[in-house]
Amino acid sequence: MAERKTATKAAEKGFTAEEKAAMKARARELKEKTDGETAVREAIAKMAPADRALAKDVDKLIRATAPELMPKTWYGMPAYAKDGKVVCYFRDAGKFKERYSMFGFNETAKLDDGAMWPVAYALTKLTPADEKTLAALVKKAVG
Repeated sequence: MAERKTATKAAEKGFTAEEKAAMKARARELKEKTDGETAVREAIAKMAPADRALAKDVDKLIRATAPELMPKTWYGMPAYAKDGKVVCYFRDAGKFKERYSMFGFNETAKLDDGAMWPVAYALTKLTPADEKTLAALVKKAVG
């Protein structure tokens, strides 16, 4: 029962500072028309060093694998879109004070496989095998 009370108290407090910052970033993205290249570079530059290195590797991999995807930011995160809709994104560990970064796909990604499929992956580093897997997923997601 104590667990339930804690969850309720947390919900009553509202959004965390990190969640509020992400919402403000999204509002700025909708209002300002900064080019995607610059926005992604700036978002990556703001990350902690370990997250920044991983984000740069992911960015390089996405651009090489799917050059048709356009870089942009989405809730302040580097994202890659097709026809204006985000297909995939990178969320650094520091964004919400998590223990790992995440690479995720939105519903526009063509990854459907049966009744259940993964749409996000925890990342702590990118090995050559991970790069190969991620590249294949991005190719499939783009269609």
